[in-house]
Amino acid sequence: MIDEQTRHAMLPEQTHDELARENFARSFKKVIFNHLTPGVRDVWEHRVGPEFEAAEGRGPADRHEVRKVMMKDPYVKMWCSLRRVSQELLWDTVAENVERQADELAERAKGMEGGGTLTLDPSVEVPRYISAVDVHLMPTGYWADTRPDDVASGAMFDRGVYVYAQGQLGKLNDGYGNTIVDNFLKVEYPDFRPRRILDVGCTAGGSMLAFIDAYPEAEVHGIDVGAPVLRYGHARMKGLGRVAHFHQMNGEGTSFPDGHFDVVFSTILMHETARTALKNIFAESCRLLAPGGLMIHAEFPQYEGLDAFTQFMLDWDTYNNNEPFWGAMHDTDLEALSVAVGFERDKVRTAYVPALRQLSNGAKNGGGMKLALTVAQKA
Repeated sequence: MIDEQTRHAMLPEQTHDELARENFARSFKKVIFNHLTPGVRDVWEHRVGPEFEAAEGRGPADRHEVRKVMMKDPYVKMWCSLRRVSQELLWDTVAENVERQADELAERAKGMEGGGTLTLDPSVEVPRYISAVDVHLMPTGYWADTRPDDVASGAMFDRGVYVYAQGQLGKLNDGYGNTIVDNFLKVEYPDFRPRRILDVGCTAGGSMLAFIDAYPEAEVHGIDVGAPVLRYGHARMKGLGRVAHFHQMNGEGTSFPDGHFDVVFSTILMHETARTALKNIFAESCRLLAPGGLMIHAEFPQYEGLDAFTQFMLDWDTYNNNEPFWGAMHDTDLEALSVAVGFERDKVRTAYVPALRQLSNGAKNGGGMKLALTVAQKA
């Protein structure tokens, strides 16, 4: 049984049987992706697609038409069901492990020594677009306290993301942050020396690590609406010997002063926000940046330019993984949104960069996947 995630003071321990279940969940997902998912395209190209064209006299207008006919096919129904079951199995497995140790982890976090700060604000209201569903099917979502000084959501996120991604986000789940730093900032802004950096929707702080290590003289801050992930992230950071500042705030409107940061970034956050919230977060990013500062919001590439079938495949999460804003966000013109909230048009662009994956020997390589960075520089 393989477990290469970096052990740190806050990471839950696995028994033999718990690790075996996690490895089964990982293997189950691999089987679905490698052996069953290619069959969905075969169904479209050789059965459902030709039937649609014969009946309608044209190809599908959009992914919604593809979905309407594909979800009637037995193979596609099976594929969807197995993907959903594999996700539920992953979180059930990780949640049982974390719950067994939840009280101990909460006490451990309280006693963790190290630098940085944690500022919680019970008056922060968790938006309905976060609280209405357990995002990604993760039990209790990112925000719910289940006990005093709770850190369970942070622990579940830390372990669950590693298992879900097959370890390809790195041994510390810092892959997306490393992608921004190594494949974008160091390449295009090699002389950039930010003083203060903000991670919007930081959860357990994985992406913050890359910025802390790359810019050791900078203050690195993270905000989130969920107290449990912030408590865990702060304790985790101290256990890793890093210094960061965690705040319970909503990215739609923070209490930081104007022009306080040189970088405001997020990693794979925007598809979890409602349309109005998306605009508010971009506007707040603009307000918080100092002149010359950079907004960098990393997401999976938008749907524009993709054929209807490919969009249908990518849109699975919208209907099956408690990510109801996934599809709408991937239809949004994020460059136009950046201009609408105050950035100058010639200072806005989309940068496509290879997503780094960390290999078992600790080396980093570019994977086949790319991230789309919505980049805007404050005039």
